[in-house]
Amino acid sequence: MTAILLTAPLQGWASALDDVPDAVFAGRMLGDGVAIDPTGGTLHAPCDGEVLTLHAGGHAITLRGEGGVELLMHVGIDTVQLGGRDFTARVQIGDRVERGQPLIDFDLDALVRAAPSLMTPLIVTNADAFRIVRRETDRVVGIGQLLMTIEPIAASAPAMTTAEGERIVRQVRVPMAHGLHARPAAKIGEVARGFVATSWLAKDGSEARATGAVGLLGLGVRFGDTIDVIASGPDAGEAVAALVTLIEGGMGERAERAAPAPVVAPPPPPAIVLPEGQLAGTLAAPGYTIGTARWLRVTDIAVPVDGQGVAVEAARLDSALSAVREKLATTTGEGAAIRAAHIAFLDDADLHEAANGAMAEGRDAGHAWRNATRAQAATLRNLGDARLAERADDLLDLERQVLGELTGTEAEAMTFPAGTILLADDLLPSQVMAIDPANVIGLAVERGGPTSHVAILAATMGLPALVAIGAPLNDVADGATLILDADGGVLHVDPDAGTLAEARAHADRRIADRDAALARANEACVTLDGVRIEAFANLGSIEDAKAAMANGAEGSGLLRTEFLFLERDSAPDANEQAALYGAIAAELDGRPLIVRLLDIGGDKPAPYLPIAPEENPALGLRGIRVALAMPDILETQLRGILSVQPVGQCRIMIPMVASVAEIAAVRAVVDRLRGELGITDRVEIGIMVETPAAAVTAATLAAHADFLSIGTNDLTQYALAMDRGNPAVAPGIDGLHPAVLQLIAHTTEGAARHRRWVGVCGGLASDRLAIPLLVGLGITELSASPRFVPELKALVRRLDTHRCRLLAVRALAAASPAEVRTMVREFLQEQGA
Repeated sequence: MTAILLTAPLQGWASALDDVPDAVFAGRMLGDGVAIDPTGGTLHAPCDGEVLTLHAGGHAITLRGEGGVELLMHVGIDTVQLGGRDFTARVQIGDRVERGQPLIDFDLDALVRAAPSLMTPLIVTNADAFRIVRRETDRVVGIGQLLMTIEPIAASAPAMTTAEGERIVRQVRVPMAHGLHARPAAKIGEVARGFVATSWLAKDGSEARATGAVGLLGLGVRFGDTIDVIASGPDAGEAVAALVTLIEGGMGERAERAAPAPVVAPPPPPAIVLPEGQLAGTLAAPGYTIGTARWLRVTDIAVPVDGQGVAVEAARLDSALSAVREKLATTTGEGAAIRAAHIAFLDDADLHEAANGAMAEGRDAGHAWRNATRAQAATLRNLGDARLAERADDLLDLERQVLGELTGTEAEAMTFPAGTILLADDLLPSQVMAIDPANVIGLAVERGGPTSHVAILAATMGLPALVAIGAPLNDVADGATLILDADGGVLHVDPDAGTLAEARAHADRRIADRDAALARANEACVTLDGVRIEAFANLGSIEDAKAAMANGAEGSGLLRTEFLFLERDSAPDANEQAALYGAIAAELDGRPLIVRLLDIGGDKPAPYLPIAPEENPALGLRGIRVALAMPDILETQLRGILSVQPVGQCRIMIPMVASVAEIAAVRAVVDRLRGELGITDRVEIGIMVETPAAAVTAATLAAHADFLSIGTNDLTQYALAMDRGNPAVAPGIDGLHPAVLQLIAHTTEGAARHRRWVGVCGGLASDRLAIPLLVGLGITELSASPRFVPELKALVRRLDTHRCRLLAVRALAAASPAEVRTMVREFLQEQGA
């Protein structure tokens, strides 16, 4: 059998558990292991694995490591009494950790004075599955030194007792001052093992076996919680009675007074105050429309807890997964790339493993699938990267689709009256794809983010959309008249007659302007005074390329390649990449295609990318840093791009550049591959300007790049230190903030010293009020959403670059983005635009 090595998580004296001054650990009620009396103040991971639980007090943590071994580390004895004082967790539940990675910091001196002992056990809690074959004790160990060697025990067929007989359930209120931590979990397991029955505890719809300490800790049971005690089997009644008596008795930890109130974070700064009847949101897809509010209300699909046996439930789940996969594969229309990502999620090994494990324990297929998807969704939301957190919505979408197949529940009818502005607390991609844009004319969402699949779909379908509006959206009644000004980031609710009349006149003008712009979409994009501005489109699929051509795009200023790499088990090879890039280039019919190299965060979005977890992925390993750290990934992608014919149609764009060395490293690989492929023509290599540092040093970077393209979404977030997906601050995020405009000005000025052109491929290129300023600041390429290209061209044709430069000078000196927007509105009115 394959041995598993566990290394010391602390520096100190290693001892047998018999030496721990606590009956729970010394008696091995939680499992066997080794204890360390520490001489340092940081607990480290003894192996690679996933954080399963982290006690609110910060003193105890469990991991699942290689082969499924479950490990508990408990810093000190009776340290739960400290209520988190002197502990600082450096990881979160769901994090993937590597051997030796810091997990918890603690104040060693303070604990020496406050705790009866600092002996820290490392326990193998699933002793039925693993045996310890060697342990290092009675000596000093250092962090990372071998501490234990364990082996898996040959597995036997899972007993199907959990689904036998009637389930007996009783509720009990938890009286322990510190909730359910390691010691009470051990006592519960000890009592449960004394009966011929299978027992569980349940809280808020989640269950854990009474004999599994890790699962019990994962329930997060606190003082005062009401939980269910459940059992089935011959002794079910006696088991439930004994467990309820044990818990009600408090196990020596009954609170004599109310538990201390949880620490409450200070309230966020107040959002920007708008006039009554107006709600602020974050632009997800541009546009302006007037309609009637219609709510989409969705309830969870009910599924039973217990199944009919693992064979029956596994077959049911396989059938449902196959049905959903077939529907996704055969559906046509908007969102092909998103459907492909969903299919990849359906084949995710971790999801299948979690669901299969639950079914083996007697759970219904629907219950198992729901718990598996929600656990993985929670992990994504906790990774610290807004873009990957938004992928959790895709998992919840798949949960609903699969449960619909399992239960025969029909999907919500996405049919609404004409003129509907659809309101929802959140939207799933499949729901948006089912919308008829002839009837639904806009979206307003309480949650969501501007980079979610819902936002991408809305932009592709031409639906104005606001997201991250927050709780005030719930006060909007069905049937209310709404003015959805996505460009302005405002939802007007039940406007007065005068405001409504003005809005209708404005909407009519925009429709007429849109029709006129579409009629001239294939004409060149040139200002009034003859300056050429390239009108490009941002792409993420072949369907986007087709839409771009239909709307008169002159090329693509951004091809996002992440969709090729995420939600799959292995990286695409050069041939697969070349085929897709070539197909998109063919749709553009020889027009320029700027391919952005892989731009992902440092939070392990794919199993084949060995990126260590980070406290702040947005400031860690992402963009070109990832590619340079993984030269095989970089070389394969560059080989795919260079294989596209004709050579030179594809330009290469490097994301998140911060130094000349990064540009030089990529160019060196490109030049070497050109030699191998026999390419004599020079291939253009440009950079994305997404951080204030890159903007300020643009002159230096431009000396080594062929072009610069500004990613205004990230540049705005980094400059203002605000998260676009956070409803508390989203209303204050504006790319027309004078600070952002000054960074754009720095970029164009620096590039001009080396005769390099500068484009914009971020959200500002689709913002009507930004375009005159960008032209005035010297931007000569604008890459927008495909459907916005005709309006972009029409607006540019009405602009005079000299007047735009004067406007930009005034905007750079403005005091606020609101002042800038007012300034531009007045300018456009004067220009008749």
